[in-house]
Amino acid sequence: MKNHSFFIQTMNINDKYVLEMLNKVIATNRLNKTQILQMVNLVSISNDFNDLKDNLKWESSKSFHLNI
Repeated sequence: MKNHSFFIQTMNINDKYVLEMLNKVIATNRLNKTQILQMVNLVSISNDFNDLKDNLKWESSKSFHLNI
C-alpha cells in the first residue's frame, strides 16, 4: 500500500502580496491592535483570504466582518 501524503499551501506572512492585502484589510476595516494581532497569528494556518476570514470568525467571540 502506498503512503500518499500531500502538502497544503498556507499563506506566507513574508510574501509581499499577502502583506499588501493585510494592510488593505487593516486600513479598510480600521482594525484595532487586538484584531491585527489575531489576524497576523491566523495567517500562517490559513490557505487564502477567505480561509483567514473564516478563521477570524471562528476565533473571535464577536462577529468579525472583514471587507476582503
